Amino acid sequence: MGAAATLVLLDPRHIPIWLGWRFAFAIGAALGLIVIFFRRWIPESPRWLMIHGRNHQAEEIVADVERKIYGSPAVAVGAHGYSGAFPTRIRTRTHTPWHEIWNAIVHEHRRRSVLGFVLMSTQAFFYNAIFFTYALVLVRFYGVPEKNVGAYLLPFALGNVLGPLLLGHLFDTIGRKQMITLTYALAGVLLALTGWLFHAGFLTAQTQTLAWTIIFFVASAAASSAYLTVSEIFPLEIRGMAIAIFFAIGTLVGGVGAPFLFGWIIGTGSSTALFLGYLMAAALMIFAAVMEAWIGVAAERRPLEHIAAPLSSKGL
Repeated sequence: MGAAATLVLLDPRHIPIWLGWRFAFAIGAALGLIVIFFRRWIPESPRWLMIHGRNHQAEEIVADVERKIYGSPAVAVGAHGYSGAFPTRIRTRTHTPWHEIWNAIVHEHRRRSVLGFVLMSTQAFFYNAIFFTYALVLVRFYGVPEKNVGAYLLPFALGNVLGPLLLGHLFDTIGRKQMITLTYALAGVLLALTGWLFHAGFLTAQTQTLAWTIIFFVASAAASSAYLTVSEIFPLEIRGMAIAIFFAIGTLVGGVGAPFLFGWIIGTGSSTALFLGYLMAAALMIFAAVMEAWIGVAAERRPLEHIAAPLSSKGL
């Protein structure tokens, strides 16, 4: 929707340039505001409720889900289904102490922390290196008029949407390690190939856009899997904290570093330097694929408490 809106917002025939890009930028903030209201319809995690001693609410949520699926009143949670996926004794408490969070991330699950950092930072570098400098490449190297850039963003955005939509179920059926390794590696190889074609002068603005669309069909699924991974391989109590930490660090490394570096490279006007930058981003994705194949966690179709024991179960 945002990419489609730029067709109008970035066209000076409709809106002045100084105002149009501000409207386009505001779309992201508007979506953020919508999420604040959408979350009212999202049920709380039953596991989180149980850990905090709110068993009755947990049962109501699971019973409601079962009612919608089976079309008949569900029996109590403790009788079947959910309890079988949560066979661990826990102690209820209102919060998780910071020292336990630190110990879990830095010591107990150190290998998983390294994996989370690598997956998040490399995909952030890859994504931001390409996406946030895409318009600059079109204008600088292909001579695309600024008012027409929005038309090239639309297929790019379409590839980003279709990737996770069509490939997402494979992460549950084929497996996490296999699919994360494959998507990261394939995104890196495709970027290296596209970079070479760009440097050799074989691409036009249209074929460059087609190449990016194909690459990000795969890369967006890879990036989505990084978020998925760091939210499920740590103990239940700190899943939200884990994804917040690794997203922040990954964005700092890749989200800040990549646009700064590639913006400078594009400013030089050197296609060779840009090609080398693409090779670096490709190498990082392939490195992440190797790390996933080495220390990745096979978390598909497994209860969360089997992937990582809850912190509140320690000592019981």
